[in-house]
Amino acid sequence: MKSGIEGMEKFKFEVTEGEVGIRLDKFLTNHFLALKPEVTRSKIKMLIERGAVCDERNQAVKGSQDTKFLGQIFHVTLPEARPSDLQAREISFEIVYEDEDLLVINKPDGLTVHPGSGNAENTLVNGLLFTHAGKLSSINGEMRPGIVHRLDKDTSGLMLVAKNDFTHGVLTDALKNHTIQRSYLAFVYGVIDPTKGRIDKNIIRSRVNRLRMKTVKTLGRHAVTNYETKKIFLGGYVSLVECRLETGRTHQIRVHMEAIKHSLVGDQLYSSAKKTAPKEIELKVKNLIEKFPRQALHSYKIGFLHPRDKREMSFEIALPEDLKGLEKCLISASES
Repeated sequence: MKSGIEGMEKFKFEVTEGEVGIRLDKFLTNHFLALKPEVTRSKIKMLIERGAVCDERNQAVKGSQDTKFLGQIFHVTLPEARPSDLQAREISFEIVYEDEDLLVINKPDGLTVHPGSGNAENTLVNGLLFTHAGKLSSINGEMRPGIVHRLDKDTSGLMLVAKNDFTHGVLTDALKNHTIQRSYLAFVYGVIDPTKGRIDKNIIRSRVNRLRMKTVKTLGRHAVTNYETKKIFLGGYVSLVECRLETGRTHQIRVHMEAIKHSLVGDQLYSSAKKTAPKEIELKVKNLIEKFPRQALHSYKIGFLHPRDKREMSFEIALPEDLKGLEKCLISASES
C-alpha cells in the first residue's frame, strides 16, 4: 500500500503466508517489483542503512534480518529525487555503446569521475549531466548519478554507466559477485616472476599518507588481481602486463604492482619499486619512460551480462595515443 506526503513516498507491506522467514531485503524487493521495479535489492539495503525502513512500531530496522511472523508490518519511505546542484558541462568522452539501460564509455586520462573537494565542475559526471540529464540512475546519490564503478583520474578506458536504478542495482550486485570481467593493460617496471599469476593481498588506506593505499596481511579489504605478461621491452626494463580484476578496490592494480616490486611506469604515488634504466638505453627513451606524465594504465576490456535480458556483452578498446606512443617507442628501442 502506498501513501505520500510532499517530498517523499511511503509504502506499507504486510508479511503474508509463505513469506515468513525470508530475508527482509528480498521480501521488500519482491513487493517493489510490481510497484516500482527501479527499487532494487541494492537500493533496499541502502534504505535500511539510512533508517528508511521501519517495523510496525515505527522503529528503524537494523542490518540484515528475516521476516518473523504472519501479519508483520514494514514501512518504507522513499525520498523523491530532487534536482541536483551539479552543473552540466560539455566534457569530452567517447560513448562506445548505449541502449535504454546503460552506457559503456571510454574515459580519457586526466578526467575525474565525480565531483569532490576542489573539483565540482570538470568531471565525467558533469559531462554525463550535459549529455544525459534526467536519464541516469540515482542510487549513488546526486553527486554520482549513473556511476556504477570508478577509474582513477589518470587511468583511461572503459567504464559502465547506469541509466536507471534497476540497471544500477543489477550491475552493483554483479560487481559484488565478481561476474563483471574487467581487464587492464599496464606498463610496469621489470618482468614479474612468474610471468602469469595471481596477487591476493588485502588493501587498506595508509595512516601515514591518506592519499595512498597499502597491502596488509590482515584487516583491510580482500583484493585479488590476476596478471599475465604480454610483452617484454629493453631486456626486461619494462613489460606490458594484462591485469584482470576479481575485486575492485581503490588503486588496486597500482598497489598490487608496487607490492610485488613492479611499479607502473608514470605512477608518482606508488613509485617505490621503480627500476633504474640500463646504461645503454638512449636518453630520449629513458626520459620518456621516467617522465611519463601519468600511470600507464588502461581499462581495455569489459564483459558482463546485460541486466535486462542477460545477453553476453563484451567490449574492447585500443590503447590511447599516449600509451600507443610509449609502446611504439619501447618496441623501436628494443629492436635497435
